[in-house]
Amino acid sequence: MPLDRLVLIIVCVLAAAGITVYGGVLIFASTQMPPLIGLGLLSIVALVAYIGWRVVAERLGNKEDDHYDRFKN
Repeated sequence: MPLDRLVLIIVCVLAAAGITVYGGVLIFASTQMPPLIGLGLLSIVALVAYIGWRVVAERLGNKEDDHYDRFKN
């Protein structure tokens, strides 16, 4: 699976998770129950940062990928 497609899938999943969390926050806010939104946002931001770091580190560290960059698809 190409790296671009993998990143797109991850972004879509994270967006769906964010919408779900937002809907949950609206439900909790309407019932006057304080949600732990800061912890949820921190975990999502940490996950996105970790995935981004891994993608960049893999791309920069793998010399075998450079061979295929010269081919046209």
